Amino acid sequence: MLELITLFYILYIVIKMYASVMEIGFVMKAAQLNPIILSASNYLKAASYKIASQKLSLMTSLYDFFLFFIWITFGLSFLETMVTVENEILHSVVYVMGFIAINYLLGLPFDVYQTFWLDKKFGFSTIDVKMFVMDQVKASLMFLILGSALLWVLVWIIGSFEQWWIFGFGFIFAVILFINMIYPIFIVPIFNKLTPLEDENLKTSIETLLQKAGLKSSGVFSLDASKRDKRLNAYFGGLGSSKRVVLFDTLIEKLNKSELLAVLGHELGHFKHKDIFKNIASSGLMLFIMFALFGNLPTTIFTQLGVNGGAHIVIVLFLLFSPLVAFVLMPFFGLLSRYNEYRADEYGSACESKEALVQALVKLADENKSFPLSHPLTIMLYFTHPPLSERLRKLGMDIPHHKA
Repeated sequence: MLELITLFYILYIVIKMYASVMEIGFVMKAAQLNPIILSASNYLKAASYKIASQKLSLMTSLYDFFLFFIWITFGLSFLETMVTVENEILHSVVYVMGFIAINYLLGLPFDVYQTFWLDKKFGFSTIDVKMFVMDQVKASLMFLILGSALLWVLVWIIGSFEQWWIFGFGFIFAVILFINMIYPIFIVPIFNKLTPLEDENLKTSIETLLQKAGLKSSGVFSLDASKRDKRLNAYFGGLGSSKRVVLFDTLIEKLNKSELLAVLGHELGHFKHKDIFKNIASSGLMLFIMFALFGNLPTTIFTQLGVNGGAHIVIVLFLLFSPLVAFVLMPFFGLLSRYNEYRADEYGSACESKEALVQALVKLADENKSFPLSHPLTIMLYFTHPPLSERLRKLGMDIPHHKA
């Protein structure tokens, strides 16, 4: 059984790498054609950034497979010998946290390269070493405390119920919902400063927009994203009464009022069409499938790995193989998500105007250096949003079809 699962994992890595190679070739050809949507200089910069990112993806895919091979051949059994805690639940928690810590440390060089070389080179990253280190320390401490508590409960569930995966799914899904609820109020302020929007005219217009859509929020805030990155973004954070409108300070600086309202109108489109609940349901379904699979693993897998079938091994196998399961399911959820994005664009353009939304999307792409075209395989496997060129065509912008 382990051989079959490993074969699927190898196939998963091969498909990922093939998609990256195809994307690189596609973008290289498209970059030689007349620029569309973006300014000529940013069109080439966006192509270069996409190519560099895909090359990094190739390297990380190889590295992930290397780590995967080490873990399933001797890593899991070796870690078992290193954890000598006698208490069963504590043993499982320490084992899983050790597994996560090792993977985090081994993957950290790629994060450093992405932040301090790739993103700096293309003018995105503004973070300094001190802030990067502090971010890592804060995130690690928070995960150590909350993650250990979460693991303790999950290990107890696995050891207490025969059909543990049903209860385990319910617990983890409830935790995810809770984190989403408290995220803008308690977690974001640990890393960023949220301040009430100072532009009263813009704030009033946003609140009017929210009222028309029937959305109640706990406020409109500006987030100091520029201290880490220059890219533009905005989001509705939280669930229920904790929901907040969060605008990156970079977005406020670059977009005019009409464009900002069109972008927020797009996000409100998701609210009006109940896409938020659909996304929650889709995520829940994906999580349920994963728990059902890993809650019914044959015992032969543990024997082949040279480990017992304890709760910690089940959780680690979940962490090892869940990217494969998510990869298989993603094209289906991505197809639904792209459809929802088109409908949200329609609502956003109705809130302000098609012209305002088009201008906003073009500015976002130009500032974020987002290449407007992608290979069909990449779109099918990864995209939750349609390519920018297709979104703008739907909004009435005349864009030539590039066949790279």
